[in-house]
Amino acid sequence: MSAELIEPVLWAIGMALLAAVLFTGIGLISGTDETATVAPIALLVILLGVPPAGVIAFFLAAVIAKHISHAVPTTLLGIPGDTTAVPMLREAQLLRALGVPHLALQKAISGGVVAVVIAIPLSIIFALILTPFAEAIEAVAPWIFAAAAVLVAYTSKGRLGAVVALIPFVLVIVGLQAFIMEQKETTFTTSFFLGIATGPLIFDLFASLSPAGRRAMRQEGKREFALAPDVRRPGGRLPNPLKVLDRTQLAYTSGSAAITSATFVFSPVAMAVLMGEIVGSRIKNGYRRLTTVATVRNGTTESTYLAETLIPLIAIGLPLSPVAAGPAAPLFNAPPVYTLDTETGVTNNLHDLLTTGQFALFAVIAAVIAIAIAYPFVMKNAHRAATWVMTSVSHEAIIAGFAALICVICLYEGGLLALGVTITVGLVGGLFNRMIGMHAGVQFMGYYVAVLTVPAILAL
Repeated sequence: MSAELIEPVLWAIGMALLAAVLFTGIGLISGTDETATVAPIALLVILLGVPPAGVIAFFLAAVIAKHISHAVPTTLLGIPGDTTAVPMLREAQLLRALGVPHLALQKAISGGVVAVVIAIPLSIIFALILTPFAEAIEAVAPWIFAAAAVLVAYTSKGRLGAVVALIPFVLVIVGLQAFIMEQKETTFTTSFFLGIATGPLIFDLFASLSPAGRRAMRQEGKREFALAPDVRRPGGRLPNPLKVLDRTQLAYTSGSAAITSATFVFSPVAMAVLMGEIVGSRIKNGYRRLTTVATVRNGTTESTYLAETLIPLIAIGLPLSPVAAGPAAPLFNAPPVYTLDTETGVTNNLHDLLTTGQFALFAVIAAVIAIAIAYPFVMKNAHRAATWVMTSVSHEAIIAGFAALICVICLYEGGLLALGVTITVGLVGGLFNRMIGMHAGVQFMGYYVAVLTVPAILAL
């Protein structure tokens, strides 16, 4: 290894270790959405001055580790670990009813590990195929964002409601930006990102201030959870992912990972649902169908997140995917460290700072470390960890911690005005999310429509 690579590799190893440990724990906490957890912490890592090698390794390790441990509350407690775990919920509940939640957990996270191994090389290959067309893609980026926003909105739970809601949401962004430019002559990109990422949290906090909102949230007595019994493998031996899955499950998981590594413009949740439905329709035996669908869907959460991060970063430098425009947004645009000129399309982000070979090297480092930490931990300690989280971890404390982090980052970027932007965008976005089903991925695409497509339309 050359002397030039030693320092970046050490940064990648250190940040991947940090992310794997941190997000293996965060994934155990139900409802910790990727956009609201990974994006703000990745942004903080960038603003603290971590080198590009450490940033990309941190993000990828965080995603991989979280999508392994999020299967714990989903399969053992029947509560989705995060948004991408929701498609697994039905199969997880049925397998719990059959008394085999431990098998559901082992199959799901083993499928995730297999998908990671397949998605990283394929994503890089697809990125290399697209790289020669990068300039052409950048030239039509404003219209690609508009089309992608409509597509992502229509595949969300909101369907046509989310598509129509894009119009007022985009106008809110445009109006706020015009006001900020008049007052400060700058753009609070980070504050907009945080507002979208934490919209449901901000909406719930405001709702708790109203009598009607408090009545809707009030719960009588302590919340009870049915935790499945702990079933350990003989001898406590750590299973091999390739042995946990049978040949059919391995084939379907591999095929789904390959397909979703190429179709990087679609919502991860939509792809998880779609792949599960396709695979489930081909298997008649009830038990095998449930375990295979859970495996494929969890594998799809890994492959989509990796592909939708790596392909836009390597090939284009623009956030042209739901993940790139959502949880991975700071990797593309985190002023003043990483910048994206929305008028010219000129970038100064990881796309410009790392070569394709470096992306591949740091992605492999992140994957190896995240899997080595998260997979054995979940296999050996899933039941104990789930029990501890549900009995000892205060969700209110987690919410308070993220609220404090949001305030610090906003005040750092632009003082009280930036904090006001985050609260405004979060309140509107949270309302659309809760009432219409317009998730954060749609709203991030709407943000880029506001800053790229609207100026292009006005220029016509």
